[in-house]
Amino acid sequence: MSTNFKDRNLIAVIGDEDSITGLLLAGIGHVNEQQRKNFLVVDSKTQVSTIESAFQEFTTRKDIAILLINQHIAEKIRPSVDKYQQAFPALLEIPSKDHPYGSSD
Repeated sequence: MSTNFKDRNLIAVIGDEDSITGLLLAGIGHVNEQQRKNFLVVDSKTQVSTIESAFQEFTTRKDIAILLINQHIAEKIRPSVDKYQQAFPALLEIPSKDHPYGSSD
């Protein structure tokens, strides 16, 4: 196993406030030496460019093993999500309280 993969020990999240709060309470929150968080809270006022920027950051960071994103938020940046092909970080779309899981066609 490559050293690169051993350094990947964080879960990152792009999600709504309820999803982020639950995951932070479970202990996934982290702030690195550069004061960069491993999560982005998205609400109705969050710009698509902000979501896209967080997605690009989280998928290129070498300390993140898994990226969770609420499915309804992933729909806002679907071209980037569909284009992402890397094994690490693994990308998982998850449901949220207000948006149950629905398969993408």
